[in-house]
Amino acid sequence: MAGTDENAVAAEDDALYVLTAVLLTPAKFPSVLGDDYPEACAALGLPPLADGYGLVLGQDGDGARWTVVVDDVSLVAVAIASWDCGMEYDLSPDERSVVAALPGWPLAVAVAAPNVPAPHDPAPEVADRAPLSPPDTSTWGPAQRRLGADEIALQWAMWREQIDDAEFAGATGPEAAAESPKGSAQTPGATGEAGRDAPQGHGGVRRVLAEARAYVDSPPPLGRVRSSFAPGDARTLRADGPGWSLVARTDDIAFVLLDEEPGEVLPVGRGPELPGLLEALDKMAVRPS
Repeated sequence: MAGTDENAVAAEDDALYVLTAVLLTPAKFPSVLGDDYPEACAALGLPPLADGYGLVLGQDGDGARWTVVVDDVSLVAVAIASWDCGMEYDLSPDERSVVAALPGWPLAVAVAAPNVPAPHDPAPEVADRAPLSPPDTSTWGPAQRRLGADEIALQWAMWREQIDDAEFAGATGPEAAAESPKGSAQTPGATGEAGRDAPQGHGGVRRVLAEARAYVDSPPPLGRVRSSFAPGDARTLRADGPGWSLVARTDDIAFVLLDEEPGEVLPVGRGPELPGLLEALDKMAVRPS
């Protein structure tokens, strides 16, 4: 890929060796960067454009890390889909689609370009801003909580099979719907095991459900509620808010993670209230185009 900014990608032949790419759109963005799309954009110093961006992460000929922001979202989406299918795809955005070339990477990247120095931040003299760096996920907090919710959404079947529906038998009303056994999430990937020791009517879960209901009447910032594909006629719902994340299937239960409950995953039974809430959230959620 050709260099995009004479003050940014200064290397042999101005080449950027592409390592990976991600989407930054209202419906799909790296949730580790924020609870909603505008917050994720702000982490990169970008305005929250309605159509979003593609982020191309790579190294220049000196090995320096660069994040090239492009507005050709479709091109980046095709590249990601091809890579996910094990196909090769030469991601080379047209220079006219480049919005910015930012030093550093906002996300952790486990691979490196061959035959160039190890990944490192560009020298200050070739970067006009502080390098981007991934959020700290070494301790429990918002970034790790959102990563845990990501993992539950990806591994729904594994988490769901740990929950015995009999645990929720006799649940009535919103307080009973918040009655839930705890599970331990080993962060940053949620890989724990559901326990059976939570008190009834968990206050944190009741707060999350109340704040999620408020989203229906007063829409939150774009991307706080997202809906994606799930098997059958169901949808996978993801909602986030100050200090909490919720993952649910529209035809099933929900899981809640809280900043104040390090590593814990709280299942929420359907009861009489949850189905209607999930249906309302799904109607207002942002969906991939």
